[in-house]
Amino acid sequence: MTLPRTLTSGTPVPPEPAPAPITPDAVNVLGVPLAATDYESTIAWMDAMIAHREKGYICVAATHTIMVCDEDPELREAVLNSSITLPDGQPLVWAMNALGGDLDDRVYGPELMARYCEHGARRGARMYLYGGRNQGALVQLALNLRQRFPGVKIVGGYSPPFRDLSAEEEDAIVDEMNRSKADVVWIGVGAPKQEKWMAAMRDRVEAPVLVGVGAAFDFHAGLVPQAPEWMQSAGLEWLFRMVQEPRRLAPRYVRYNPRFIRSFARQYARHRLLGDTAER
Repeated sequence: MTLPRTLTSGTPVPPEPAPAPITPDAVNVLGVPLAATDYESTIAWMDAMIAHREKGYICVAATHTIMVCDEDPELREAVLNSSITLPDGQPLVWAMNALGGDLDDRVYGPELMARYCEHGARRGARMYLYGGRNQGALVQLALNLRQRFPGVKIVGGYSPPFRDLSAEEEDAIVDEMNRSKADVVWIGVGAPKQEKWMAAMRDRVEAPVLVGVGAAFDFHAGLVPQAPEWMQSAGLEWLFRMVQEPRRLAPRYVRYNPRFIRSFARQYARHRLLGDTAER
């Protein structure tokens, strides 16, 4: 909390109002506007949304998400209606820069969650955890976050079943989230489920910011190892994850990675052609 400043006469001066949320510019990659932003600006946007009690949600997109948007109209609508869609995958950063962007790095969901937990522990932000493999994994996640970021306020959590929730179950979890007075709800139920959940629940959940971070819950709970930094920088995180969970992830990457390369190659060719035409 910011204390009011005081003049030399002892008269209190009201604190300066928090800046309004500033939505970052975006680069369109295969029909999906990806935010040209970084961790610091994303965290500042989250703080501003909380300060002004505005509602929004953040999608964290990898190439898989971009490609599934072509096949799943509900996912596409959820992503296009997000407040911000972040480039979570390194190949998306390369694609954005090829189209004229100027990004130094991606905004990786697990890293954003870690940085905001550290930041939020200092600011007193209240956080709710929705997701995880089971309730035991969720408890471990909360414990790890509290140990890693002393003072972080985890005000509640729920690990939903893998099946669809009934209307009564949805009502109960929304009521619990709202009673917790959370500022941020982290959602870790995987794509495309988390994006659809945020779009469907955005008006009902009172927390200003919802963020879908997928595998971040497993990483921070210590259930799944993260790829080495060099593999992440080289855009090979998908390979590391596929080796860890081949039955679940191999079909995804074998199908969608080549499709992304082909589709983006066509977009880039059109971009270069139009650019060359405009220069003549």
